[in-house]
Amino acid sequence: MITIPKVRANRNRTLTLTDQEREGYKLRLLFLNQVQDKLTLSEIVNKTICGNLFDFLNYLPEAFVDLLIIDPPYNLDKNFNGIKFSRSDDETYLEYLKSWFSKIVRVLKPNGSIYLCGDWKSTFCLYQMMKEYTIVRNRITWQREKGRGAKANWKNATEDIWFGTISDDYYFDVDAVKQKRKVLAPYRENGQPKDWEETDDGNFRLTHPGNFWDDISIPYWSMPENTDHPTQKPEKLIAKLILASCPPNGIVLDPFLGSGTTSVTAKKLGRKYVGIEMNEEYCCWAEKRLALADSDVTIQGYSNGVFWERNTLNLQLREKVK
Repeated sequence: MITIPKVRANRNRTLTLTDQEREGYKLRLLFLNQVQDKLTLSEIVNKTICGNLFDFLNYLPEAFVDLLIIDPPYNLDKNFNGIKFSRSDDETYLEYLKSWFSKIVRVLKPNGSIYLCGDWKSTFCLYQMMKEYTIVRNRITWQREKGRGAKANWKNATEDIWFGTISDDYYFDVDAVKQKRKVLAPYRENGQPKDWEETDDGNFRLTHPGNFWDDISIPYWSMPENTDHPTQKPEKLIAKLILASCPPNGIVLDPFLGSGTTSVTAKKLGRKYVGIEMNEEYCCWAEKRLALADSDVTIQGYSNGVFWERNTLNLQLREKVK
């Protein structure tokens, strides 16, 4: 079978790998045949582990993670670069979640946090898992503006992230995840701005984050973070979870790493990371993205310690250039 390479537009910035790069990045991965006994922190921190989560679960250290970000295959028919996941009924999907969820939670520190991602079809099952093994703190719903419409149903334009902790003593830095919003009707008190800032670029207010996020852009072909992964999460989305729930220099674990977004974002934000992914090609994508983060720590929509409304930061930068 002859594989025809994709022809991309000149402005397409989707990540690609040469054969030479692929072979080089493979050398950075940790494979199961290299593991003899219980893994130590020094062996896995800031590493990409290539293999099935089930094979590595019993080798992971106990209580070493500050933050777990879990983005498992949704209960959908999906092809992940040749590895297929098949849709099932709720009971079967719930059993799949149970087969690894209880074991992965043990890696959390007593004050650790966990975020579990899914769509509306699987959110009931996700909640069952969170309720059984964590203290459920919230459900974040984020607007996914990309996707096809439906002729006989409402377009699916959101996804859920369940937030839970192991105890009532947990890390949460709300000041690190404030959003910068434009003030359309500024209110003054005694002639001075009330709860907003007057700048040369406009009037803005820093607001506390809610549990509905409408400022996220899905990676697309002209963004440097984009890959060919079919369900890639945006760096901006993951950045909010990391900044809120992982202290500086803390450890983030993603057991379904995909193309590496969690590890890359953790690195850009000064956190340590561990990623587990069974698809070798995705692992190599993650390693290239991690290498690129050595010289570029920017995160689309996040600047100077605050998150901007969708597309407004780029607009401000363009205005300054003029």
